[in-house]
Amino acid sequence: MCGICGQASLDGASGRDPAVLAAMNEALVHRGPDSDGMLLDGPVGLAARRLSIIDLAGGDQPIANEDGTVHVVQNGEIYNYRELRADLARRGHSFSTHSDTEVLVHLYEERGDSFVADLRGMFAIALWDGARRRLLLARDRFGIKPLYYAVTGGTLSFGSELKALLRQPGFPTEIDIDAVEAFLAFNSVPAPYTIFEAARKLPPGHRMIWSGGEPRIERFARPAPPPATEVRTASADVLADEARERLRDSVRAHLVADVPVGVLLSGGIDSCTLAALAAQESGEPLRTFSIGFEERSFDELERARMVARRYATDHHELVLQPDAAELLPELAAAFDEPFADSSALPTYLVSRLASEHVKVALSGEGGDELFGGYYTYVADLIAPYVGRPAAAARALVDRLPSSSRRTSLDYMAKRFARGARLPPLDRHHAWKEIFGEDARLELLGERADRSRDPLELWRARYAETEGAEELARLQDVDVGIYLADDLLTKTDRASMAHSLEVRVPFLDTQVTDLALALPTRLKVRYLVRKKWLLRRAAEPLLPRSIVYGRKRGFSIPAAAWLRGALEPFAREVLSEATIARQGIFDPKVVTSLIERHVSGGEDLSRQLWGLMSFALWQERLPAGSKTRS
Repeated sequence: MCGICGQASLDGASGRDPAVLAAMNEALVHRGPDSDGMLLDGPVGLAARRLSIIDLAGGDQPIANEDGTVHVVQNGEIYNYRELRADLARRGHSFSTHSDTEVLVHLYEERGDSFVADLRGMFAIALWDGARRRLLLARDRFGIKPLYYAVTGGTLSFGSELKALLRQPGFPTEIDIDAVEAFLAFNSVPAPYTIFEAARKLPPGHRMIWSGGEPRIERFARPAPPPATEVRTASADVLADEARERLRDSVRAHLVADVPVGVLLSGGIDSCTLAALAAQESGEPLRTFSIGFEERSFDELERARMVARRYATDHHELVLQPDAAELLPELAAAFDEPFADSSALPTYLVSRLASEHVKVALSGEGGDELFGGYYTYVADLIAPYVGRPAAAARALVDRLPSSSRRTSLDYMAKRFARGARLPPLDRHHAWKEIFGEDARLELLGERADRSRDPLELWRARYAETEGAEELARLQDVDVGIYLADDLLTKTDRASMAHSLEVRVPFLDTQVTDLALALPTRLKVRYLVRKKWLLRRAAEPLLPRSIVYGRKRGFSIPAAAWLRGALEPFAREVLSEATIARQGIFDPKVVTSLIERHVSGGEDLSRQLWGLMSFALWQERLPAGSKTRS
């Protein structure tokens, strides 16, 4: 695992300033504290910070081919590198290290730009072909690893985090109001946007190629559900056995490292299944790490302890108290742009806990999106049958008092009634949306673009899966946008802030190839049982109370905190003076949201958490940053 960055002069002639490249690389030191390296070759500069995981002594980057004409830097891990290396050696390629990164230069020599399609793993890659004067950037098919880029002032620059781009002298930091609107709707900024007008994210499964002039971007991989007529039709027992063995194979591959590996154990079925398989496949006692809460409706420590006891893991845990006032500024520093998923806080803390014992940990991201684990998927299936009466009852439902409990009945009922009669994609979004259109217009005033459809990215992805089962199409939208731009971003930044590599076995193609092809009836069954096939697969591994327990998720009691210990901090961060000075949102609207939440009339904790995250991030901006109006 590493942080990578670099630059290229678009005129193909100008050299790069080593001091600028060194400063960009230094901004990523938390991603790779073990070593650093740099290449300057004509118009291109590459740099990397390394967290040593495989081939501790010989894997420093950049890494070159035999004659030094091709160089590569990589952030990530390639899980099939041993098989690829053996095949390349048979074809006459010589290796000077035992690292997975060295495989990339030789695979490029053998297969050209298409080499990235053969990689099983998580990666962001920059490869410079000096002989042909070509730069190639690529990001893995699910977007597990990040890659930002910008084209400004005749220079193409890129990096694992926006922090690296901001180290360039004169980098433009105008805020993109379209990105702000998307943030308000989704809690994060979706690709290809970033919070800055000048920078963009390379989307998952895409590569960028530059060989002089303007770079071009193209897709090389697109995991997707098959047509409805081509879903898997084997029996549930056969598919459950297959799912368990595919997960076992993935976990086995993800345990490959020259350093200890642990598991982030939330107590849910995804992480518990990974822990069970990892304990069976590991040659030593598995290390597990859990976060708990004093509020009982949010606490899953007892489930985590059950798994730890069953598999005799070396278990570590931490009970989280509402000290978010101290931690939220740290999170704002760890995330390069506004990020409002409140589960970032426990993820940040469990990563810190794990980093004190291991360099690598497995995590369960992707299990819900692939196997059907969200209540919204149940709602998607029942809405066609009860949407009309639910919508008719909306006025009554909206008057229910607000609870501070996790996914409370009043919260779910209000959300369901709000979107029940909309078309499938719109209602799926309505149940997840943070600020609705009217609220966004209130907050942004004249800055809001009233003609912009916040779902344009959703609609484009949804259109690509026409012919697949309806629920699979909605899951695919979640995989491509919510998973990539929220959950995986959260996990990457929260873990790498502590120099911890987190791997996600559910997003291995061994697992996703099966999960994407499952019929709806094996994901959400009897209109109440979520992740049905995954639970069947986990039955031999886990206690029944975990296999069939109610989903709680990795969230925090934000509603209660913002009506209690965190309220003074929220009022300070979101004071009318601060919001007016920052100049993005209407201060009186923000104050009104605080009062409505604290009074107990509505649960606006997600909205307030988002505004707090934005305000704390904006306070860290360089002086003179502007917003496009």
